[in-house]
Amino acid sequence: MASGGSTTSSGGGLADRYASALYAHAEDVHALDAVVGEMDALGRLIEESADLRRLLESPLIDVATAAKALRAALAGHGFGKIVQDFTGVVAANRRLGALRGIVAAFAALVAAKRGVVVADVTAAHPLTDLQEQQLRARLIEAGYSNVNIIKRVDPALLGGLVVKIGARLYDTSLKSRLQRLQYAMKGAA
Repeated sequence: MASGGSTTSSGGGLADRYASALYAHAEDVHALDAVVGEMDALGRLIEESADLRRLLESPLIDVATAAKALRAALAGHGFGKIVQDFTGVVAANRRLGALRGIVAAFAALVAAKRGVVVADVTAAHPLTDLQEQQLRARLIEAGYSNVNIIKRVDPALLGGLVVKIGARLYDTSLKSRLQRLQYAMKGAA
């Protein structure tokens, strides 16, 4: 659920297709709730493990080696057969670099099917529980009553938040404020 980089910017269609296929399969075998929980856990695992992100993003690692390492990691964390097989297919199709985007697309698909709005929140530092509660309250005030917050950390933001809800983007990051100031100063010179 996601990323320090873009989740679906270069492969939104691809990520959506994989997410839809997994959703349909999980629904067909009556394992949707389990798969939803495991995909959520996979998103957190990817976000928390720099080693796993390197494995997914490295073009230098052989596909078979990467698939074997990923399956071992997932089995070690208690992931079920459906998610393990799914990530194996992603690996076999040479799409491990897109796995973060696929996980995010799956979360968005599940949310849409369940009537939940997904807020993709990127912060310079991990949000505290109080900050998350305050953010949730602000989102409720803005009309997003049933919201699922997906948190990401990107130290390049320097401070503030970037919140993406559907096509809407709210950027209060220090990085973008400095960029706007720099642009304004160029125009004044």
